[in-house]
Amino acid sequence: MANDVPITPEGLEAVRRELDELTTKRRPSIVAKIKAARELGDLSENFEYHAAKNEQGMMEARVKELEAIIKNHVLIENHNEPGVVGMGSTVRFAEDGEDEEMYRIVGPAEADPKAGRVSFESALGKALIGHRVGDVVQIKTPSAAYRVRITGIE
Repeated sequence: MANDVPITPEGLEAVRRELDELTTKRRPSIVAKIKAARELGDLSENFEYHAAKNEQGMMEARVKELEAIIKNHVLIENHNEPGVVGMGSTVRFAEDGEDEEMYRIVGPAEADPKAGRVSFESALGKALIGHRVGDVVQIKTPSAAYRVRITGIE
C-alpha cells in the first residue's frame, strides 16, 4: 500500500500528542487572533489579520499531515533477528578516529537526526540495516562516502 506510514509506537504517540495540542490549544488561539484582528477594521491593510490567517493555514496543513499519519500508520515493531540492525533498532557506531554515535532506525514521519532518529530510507539507515556488531559499513551520500564500524545494537 503506497499510503502506509511506518512509525514506532513512541512516534505515533508523539504525533497524537502534537495533533491534540494543535486542535485543542493552538486552533482556538489562532481563531481568537483572527477575530481580534477583524475588529480592528480594514482587512486589506491589516497585518495582524493576514499574519493570523497565514499561521492558521500552516497549522491546518500540519493537522491534515498528522491526521494522515495516524490514519495510515503501520507500527514498526522490533521483530528483527537478534543482533541484526533492522527497523526500530538503536545502533551505535563509530567512524575511524571519531566519537561513537547512536541512532534509532525509524520511519520517515518521525526521523529527526538531531534527536538521534534516522529514517530507514536515508543513506545511513539503508546502509546499516541487515548488519551486525563488528561489521564495517560503507555509507554513501550524494557528496561523499565513509565507513563506520557498528559497535552495538539495541
